[in-house]
Amino acid sequence: MNGLKFIKVNNPDEGSENLFNIIKEALEKNELHVLGLATGGTMIPVYKKWVESDLDFSGVTTFNLDEYVGISDDNPNGYAYFMNEHLFSKKKFKKVNTLNGLAENLEEECQRFEDLLLANPLDIQILGVGENGHIAFNEPGTPFDSVTHVAKLTQSTLEVNSRFFKPGEKVPNTAMTMGIKSILRAKKIVLLAFGEKKRAALTKLSEGKVDSEWPITKLLEHDNVTIITDLAI
Repeated sequence: MNGLKFIKVNNPDEGSENLFNIIKEALEKNELHVLGLATGGTMIPVYKKWVESDLDFSGVTTFNLDEYVGISDDNPNGYAYFMNEHLFSKKKFKKVNTLNGLAENLEEECQRFEDLLLANPLDIQILGVGENGHIAFNEPGTPFDSVTHVAKLTQSTLEVNSRFFKPGEKVPNTAMTMGIKSILRAKKIVLLAFGEKKRAALTKLSEGKVDSEWPITKLLEHDNVTIITDLAI
């Protein structure tokens, strides 16, 4: 656990402030050129803080972690839409890279994205974590050497994510996602985890043993990981 650093905060807003300072410092030191981004409720206050600041991202290329299969860029349930709504339409970036949920050939789309990642190494990757320990859409049991691929989502993930969909709307059960190996190539990883539902995953991580049933534990083998959480672990 040498590379693991926990930052305990009182609430998600304080956590957003901590992440803001990490990003600000990296920009000021000219150490942030490629940034991996996450989506979800945890990220909304994070991006709001960035948008309201004078942070200059015009020299930064971004990559998003994942996207549902079968969802278009203009679908409010999609992650490309989420990013545009909360960040990309409000801040200028050098280039943004998202996965195309409507790609005719999903394997080719995953390969295209992975090739771009290899050509543009991530300086910082921002992560959340699922209740079952998944990172991006790498569910329990995902091979640790996985690169960008099509993932089948577990029932628990579908149930958690259904809250973002209107009643009666079906949550896609597959998504394209950066693989665990793709994520771990980032020079620095910052993971945000707030609320009791994330306790089991963080507890597993703090036990210090890599377990394929808890993808988050693979972070133990990275030498620069910061966990920002409101939980006492």
